[in-house]
Amino acid sequence: MFDGQQLLPAVNNMKDFERVMKEERTYFVVLDVHLSLLAKMKKLSKEAGKKMLLHADLVQGLKSDRYAAEFICQTIRPTGVISTRANMLKTAKKNNILAIQRIFLLDTMALKTSYQQVEEVKPDVLEVLPGVLPDYIKKVRQETGIDVIAGGLITTADDIETALQAGARAVTTSRKELWD
Repeated sequence: MFDGQQLLPAVNNMKDFERVMKEERTYFVVLDVHLSLLAKMKKLSKEAGKKMLLHADLVQGLKSDRYAAEFICQTIRPTGVISTRANMLKTAKKNNILAIQRIFLLDTMALKTSYQQVEEVKPDVLEVLPGVLPDYIKKVRQETGIDVIAGGLITTADDIETALQAGARAVTTSRKELWD
């Protein structure tokens, strides 16, 4: 998965995006981007040989309806779509785009609800947040049988290593000092 890349830099501005375009890593995550920049980012990432994983729920200027899902999956066509929304993930799968379902580990009820959605959507990958809960990374992986990436509150190299040792296939972080 992710060609063995275990760290997925998460960018939320053009400066960070430009930095990632110059790095050796292939895969990266786009957070909190304005709709008007999406096509340009996709074009530049393709030219640089990079693979964009787009957090669809954080695209500014785009609704969360079926048309938004179709626009992202048919027009932008990122390598992967990260979302909490079933319609977005199902549209991604229909368009042969990696569907990454985001799960927030708030409490037992939230986890139960997430499992129900996982059963309905059948995503390709799960992103577990916060990514600093190794016991739950392991638990979610075992209970769903789906590969997990860890994200959220990853602030140290130890956090990355702990998540990977718990079974995460990769870790996302916007902390630039951890990208090196």
